[in-house]
Amino acid sequence: MKILIKNGRLVDPSQNLDDNLDVLVDDGVINAIDHDIQSSDADLIDARGMFVTPGLIDMHVHLRDPGQEYKEDITSGTRAAAAGGFTSVACMPNTEPVNDNLATTDYILQKARICGVVNVFPVAAISKGLKGESLTEMGELKEGGCVAFSDDGHWVSNGDLMRRALEYAGLFDVPLISHAENFSISGKGVMNEGFVATELGLRGIPWVAEDAAVYRDVALAEFSGSRLHICHISTRGTVEIIRTAKARGVRVSCDVTPHHLTLTEEAVRGYNTNAKMNPPLRTAEDLEALYQGLRDGTIDAIATDHAPHHRDDKNVEFDRALNGIVGLETALPLVLMLVDKGAFSLNTALAALTTAPARILSLPRGSLKKGGVADITIFDPEKQWQVDSERFLSKSRNTPFEGWTLKGRVSRTLVAGKTVFQDLES
Repeated sequence: MKILIKNGRLVDPSQNLDDNLDVLVDDGVINAIDHDIQSSDADLIDARGMFVTPGLIDMHVHLRDPGQEYKEDITSGTRAAAAGGFTSVACMPNTEPVNDNLATTDYILQKARICGVVNVFPVAAISKGLKGESLTEMGELKEGGCVAFSDDGHWVSNGDLMRRALEYAGLFDVPLISHAENFSISGKGVMNEGFVATELGLRGIPWVAEDAAVYRDVALAEFSGSRLHICHISTRGTVEIIRTAKARGVRVSCDVTPHHLTLTEEAVRGYNTNAKMNPPLRTAEDLEALYQGLRDGTIDAIATDHAPHHRDDKNVEFDRALNGIVGLETALPLVLMLVDKGAFSLNTALAALTTAPARILSLPRGSLKKGGVADITIFDPEKQWQVDSERFLSKSRNTPFEGWTLKGRVSRTLVAGKTVFQDLES
């Protein structure tokens, strides 16, 4: 089956392309990219006024499957991803049971093949049961289809175990993804430590809880020579630690979330539990440092940390509310909003959503090169819409962006040349 995408503005950071180009897809593969392609036997997609990009890749999502399917499952999560323009997602291991064994990995992969509409790449646990006591069978899990290892939600506080994990993962050249938070420092904090927390009477989490954990993990990565990825960074100190580490040649990468790029601790006012997350929302100064980190290449990727929760998990006192927000269906317009404001360039943004996560996770995706898989996102950069969580394809509604008017809407998402989402209002 042939598909011809015409009249769009093609932006592909992997090829340094930004031009009005047509794309011809044949049997799920990119067949040609050129000006004014003609094909009488292809189905036509008119992308006039649209951007055509490699399919977006989210390297940090929680699909809650297996174990908490009432919050999200592979079916709903991948449909939400497609609606947000994501053609590939990497799902974290803190499921029930934990993805620390081949049986769970196989379940995820098989269900994704049957029920999923986008590519699903499992991330396995570093330690058995996420307990930080003993390592998982990394080689077996890598062979079984896992693309990285993480105890996400838990920092591997045992330095020797983290060292051994890095050394072992280095044998397979896969990254360890660190949730960098020294829990002995963050304690029972529930938001950023500072004036707002004091005014609200809430226990704070100081920036040093993140920075200290990042510093140790970077030192261990430098010592071992293995690949380390720091997820959802939030402080200016972390940006500087990673910047200087990269200058020394340490094999470290990192990502930032759209919500840590757009919101500050001020969003917590009114005890808004949809603004409760980990790491917590920080300050305006931290946001500026994150922008600079994206501009100069210190920050590699943008990832949503999509964390669906039932209403009952959020409709409680702030101290008791669970951390996290849904992000798949709002990520792209939030990033485009920052591009419009001049925080960083469109090319930087799209590279952070495509080529960078593909490189970090060694995925054969994130590019529109001839001969590659036709994972493609088409979006209207000018279309305005209002966030209404009741219309989300995710099962959960926990977003701090409810009611926001955003600009930029996915028109169509294709996975291997097959349309898996189409905005019928476009």
